[in-house]
Amino acid sequence: MKGIQSRLAFVAMLLCQATARLTTGENATHLTLSNDRLSVVLARSNGHIIDLTLDGQDLLGPLDGNRGKGPYLDCSCTPSGFWTPGGTAELQLVNGTDSTGTPYGGLIMSDRFAATNQTLSQYFFLRGEETGLHAFSRLTYFNASKPLLRDLGEMRTLFRPNTALWTHFSTSDGNFGPLPAAETFSKALTVQDATTYIGDVTEDPYTQQYSDYFTKYSLSESWRNHDAHGQFSDGSTSADGSTFGAWLVHNTVETYYGGPLHSDLVVDGIVYNYMVAGHHGAPMPNITHGFDRTWGPQFYYFNKGAPGSTIDELRADAAQYADPEWNAEFYDSIAPHVPNFIPSAGRVTFEGRVELPAGAKRPIIVLSENRQDFQLNVFDTKSRQYWAEIGCGKFRIPRVAEGKYRVTVYADGVFGWFIQDDVEVGPGGEWSFTWREESAGEEVWRIGVPDKSSGEYLHGYAPDTTKPLQPEQYRIYWGQYDFEQDFPEGVRFEVGKSDEARDLNYIHWSFIPAKGNHLREENYYDNVNNWTVVFDLNSDRLSGAETATLTVQIAGTKTANGNAKWTVSGHPYANLPWTAGVNGRWESTWLIPYWRSGSCGVRSAVACQNIENKFEFPASVLKEGRNELTLSLPFNASSIETALLPDALYVQYDALRLELA
Repeated sequence: MKGIQSRLAFVAMLLCQATARLTTGENATHLTLSNDRLSVVLARSNGHIIDLTLDGQDLLGPLDGNRGKGPYLDCSCTPSGFWTPGGTAELQLVNGTDSTGTPYGGLIMSDRFAATNQTLSQYFFLRGEETGLHAFSRLTYFNASKPLLRDLGEMRTLFRPNTALWTHFSTSDGNFGPLPAAETFSKALTVQDATTYIGDVTEDPYTQQYSDYFTKYSLSESWRNHDAHGQFSDGSTSADGSTFGAWLVHNTVETYYGGPLHSDLVVDGIVYNYMVAGHHGAPMPNITHGFDRTWGPQFYYFNKGAPGSTIDELRADAAQYADPEWNAEFYDSIAPHVPNFIPSAGRVTFEGRVELPAGAKRPIIVLSENRQDFQLNVFDTKSRQYWAEIGCGKFRIPRVAEGKYRVTVYADGVFGWFIQDDVEVGPGGEWSFTWREESAGEEVWRIGVPDKSSGEYLHGYAPDTTKPLQPEQYRIYWGQYDFEQDFPEGVRFEVGKSDEARDLNYIHWSFIPAKGNHLREENYYDNVNNWTVVFDLNSDRLSGAETATLTVQIAGTKTANGNAKWTVSGHPYANLPWTAGVNGRWESTWLIPYWRSGSCGVRSAVACQNIENKFEFPASVLKEGRNELTLSLPFNASSIETALLPDALYVQYDALRLELA
């Protein structure tokens, strides 16, 4: 870190500077926050930040509609859809000094949607000589005459520049690249909703280095190890050749939903903080009478580097703040300004040990809403979530709000989960948990790695070697992969001989759709919906066996219910039938429930709603020698799609296992 900071322009602007200068101001048209480096201007006319400069460099550009402003808040939360609050907002400028003696200023915007009596509030704080904004967002709904308003479809803040300053995106350590030029999109071909082909624009650096397709979903990330994302200026467009970064830092994750398996959009020319969305099958809370929730804090951070500083260097500088213990004293000091925020007096450290099954890799422990799958933790409006990697059997999660939680542990290489409800988290003591791997007998074989994703299969995590930046293949538009060419005879996987990375597709389709697929004019049906797994058994394996158990773990499903979670449609495939058959002598169908549905693979994802099922059948169905297991989706199973999206239904496998007892 010292090497990085030496190249960045921080020498005279240390965060611990005792004489930090911070000024606030307001007049009839604007409210302002500024220190020696960062200046923030909020317009009274729209309640939004419309000017943001770092060391004199304009980071936003001119205001033009919704461009050239931010961070600002919007939501899909009203009866008619989206609402961008601010036009009729109450605005407040606050000042103070935190418990460390550091001055701070704050901008508070609160707007009411009169027709339904719901409010959106946004809180931004600038502390000392920091070059970033601490952000909180709040939604309330009090309307006894309409107890259920609707679902909260989206809740997000957006840093939305209108300037040529920004040259690159960075979603994670391993995924970055040039932003497409604005004029490139005028030459683009729309291939599916929110996805364009720009391969013919050969002079664009994005096309040269990253992909022939552009979709914001390529630039989404999983929350598990996510620390920061944003945009970078390489100096070619700045006033003095300096480099710049605009980042959203996940310094806390407690008020997001979906736990560490959640993934969402992060950047695409806009730097997002998606607090709620239904992308990749994520659940959304219902807005009911009495709803009152505050999200945050997160940190919008802006930095500057000397000419020649790299995107990795500026990103690492931002990522250092992805720590829930950072600035705890400051957050305690501003708690009176932020409804629902829990100060340190109501928080503890949750720590202890977990005895893990043999072979557990990358183990993780999750605290979440009690008695709910953490992937669906949207029922309690006050719910919080936390997680930590387990190292050498030990874990530590700081600043956990006291309360009752579900504990979940999972790991790569281990089927199933460890779950314990009614865990009272309070002061004192260490916790101890013992996870025994589930077993239904002797394992005969397993396919794939139980890691809650389908990334190990063809077109998953493997890099796209056709481009210099080599993004993972699953990130790129699904339609560029030709199933007919990859599997001309269909999928036939021989246990012990075949290779998952080559011989199993990352998506099991009911058919290959032409809709949303500009490379195919007609649907393709041959040998698509039925997959075959071939395996041999000898007499020793079968001797004495009475029961066989097939475990199927799925990392993502698209049923005909789409992304709807709490209402089931009348479509016959709202619950998706998935059938296993063995040797033509046994067959069983599992109805994958509608609330696990979501666009996964077609939205550049390999880990969405995880679900599993166990099939038990008589061992007598098996035979000595060659056996065949059929994995089947209904032929031509489709959904009704109003947008330009594939209408074929599908599943994405995490892992499968056969056991005998």
